[in-house]
Amino acid sequence: MNRVMLIGRLTTKPELKYTSSNLPFARFSVAVNRTFNNAQGQREADFINVVVWRKQAENVCNYLDKGSLVSVEGRIQTGSYDDKDGNKRYTMEVVADSVQFLESKTQSQNRSQSNPSPYDYQVPTNDVDVADDPFADFGDSVSIDDNFLD
Repeated sequence: MNRVMLIGRLTTKPELKYTSSNLPFARFSVAVNRTFNNAQGQREADFINVVVWRKQAENVCNYLDKGSLVSVEGRIQTGSYDDKDGNKRYTMEVVADSVQFLESKTQSQNRSQSNPSPYDYQVPTNDVDVADDPFADFGDSVSIDDNFLD
């Protein structure tokens, strides 16, 4: 199974492009914090390349900017090519099936005014106060009756 789920911040504003058959796509990079600190006690990030297609690409380009917090779900795709010097280069990117916007426009604007690092998203820890998270004391799972959804 080849499935990837990421939460992080865009490192640049995505740019909309089109294939020769006029199919829209966008490429961007997401900074994803690691769940541990390095030897200096700092959290590092991985920068993951993402490509998104069709209407989702248009939405990403219209509504997201550098630093926007997103969730990406998709699959890893690898490839290779020969560079101009004849060296074999390998590529890896996430082909997104879904890109979810994880903050409101107001939150995004407030964040951009304070100019934080594009990868300042902190991965949640298990040290959650029930006053801050009403589901923190529910244990490992939450059951919702199907009748509740009607």
